[in-house]
Amino acid sequence: MSDAQQVPPSIERVLGYFRKLSREDKMQALVQYSKKLEPLPERFQTLDRTAFTVPECQTRVDVFPEVRDGMLYFHADLDPRRSPTIAAFLSILFGAVNGHPPATTLAIPPDFVRIVMESMGLGAREVGLNAMVERLKRYAREASRAAA
Repeated sequence: MSDAQQVPPSIERVLGYFRKLSREDKMQALVQYSKKLEPLPERFQTLDRTAFTVPECQTRVDVFPEVRDGMLYFHADLDPRRSPTIAAFLSILFGAVNGHPPATTLAIPPDFVRIVMESMGLGAREVGLNAMVERLKRYAREASRAAA
């Protein structure tokens, strides 16, 4: 990654943390993170989900973007009991980008999913997880254009 594409501190903290963990510690961290995903706010409950569904995921996941005062916030709707890995990953990802400008989301490196999920034996989930990251980046590009 070039200096022009520096990884923002909030994302680097996540990557640094997960790089240091053993497989067992990662599994424990995922269990804890899966419990931290906030429920979908009421204001999104009645929206048509079609535009917010991530079809590449094996499990139904709806990701909703929100811009407040130039900062991006993401929310998700899924069943964390049926999809604890997805809930954990989104909790980690949202923790790194929520409350930051769109540029933070756009700076998520292409190996983010691999680093966070490395050695977990969840390779089948990687396509869906990468699709979620790309969905967040698409929303960030749209927010950047709308602000310009």
